[in-house]
Amino acid sequence: MPTLSPVESYPALLLKNADERVLVVGDLHIGWEVTLAQQGVHVPSQTGKLLEKLVEVIGVANPTRLVFLGDVKHTIVGAELEEWRDIPDFFEKLVGLVPRIEVIQGNHDGNLEPLTPRQVEFLPATGIAFWNTYGLFHGHAWPSPTLLACDTLIMGHLHPSVVFVDALGYRISRPVWVRSGCDTEKLARGVLRAAKVKIKGNGLATLKEMFQLEGKTSRCVFVPPFNDFLGGRPVNAASRRSTGKLIDERLGPLLRGDVVDFENAEVQLLDGTYLGTIRQLREFAG
Repeated sequence: MPTLSPVESYPALLLKNADERVLVVGDLHIGWEVTLAQQGVHVPSQTGKLLEKLVEVIGVANPTRLVFLGDVKHTIVGAELEEWRDIPDFFEKLVGLVPRIEVIQGNHDGNLEPLTPRQVEFLPATGIAFWNTYGLFHGHAWPSPTLLACDTLIMGHLHPSVVFVDALGYRISRPVWVRSGCDTEKLARGVLRAAKVKIKGNGLATLKEMFQLEGKTSRCVFVPPFNDFLGGRPVNAASRRSTGKLIDERLGPLLRGDVVDFENAEVQLLDGTYLGTIRQLREFAG
């Protein structure tokens, strides 16, 4: 029976079945320091610290496969000099530690492949399915129809966090895991439209007819960024709409299309502390 669990207090997931141990991390954004430098804020490269942390996680999880959930690099188009310097060395060190390394391409990963060793495999942004149970994709685009046969979709891109302000005005921000239910019919319709498939009445029926797939997805997991320095998008931020729905935080088609029951999504810190639902946290934040 496949299982899913966070790796201790790290922003990483371990997927397991009888034969494989798949380590999943997302949103490293190697080279983000260049953007800050262009704005006049100079920060030394943190890629070495990212690598050190990932090596620690690999030591704990002992994976047979390592899957990057997208946005390995930060520059959207092309690559900065620092990325050309840091990324090859980063992957060269990982190749000797994990038998198989795969990258699901995110919206920041243009021209990433030439920077990596030939052993690194590249997958489309539409994702990959494991054991008809877990569907992995970056989250900036709709997943492949084949992922809808999985019970759970796992995605990055959102950079979820919580922010609290104390009585003196001090802000505390922490990365979080977000687990939510989803509308399987809305998901099927969105995926089929993205695949340019004509929907005949019911999305799930069309999925079965066109792809011979049973749409089973009922849960979504949003993975926090592996890069601690990125900050995040506070899921408990006060809404700007009277309806209580998110605006700025609604990134990716699943959120924009109301596929995800985000208000009732459950939030958990990296150390396992359960914080409640997003609706409850937003009320608490005031």
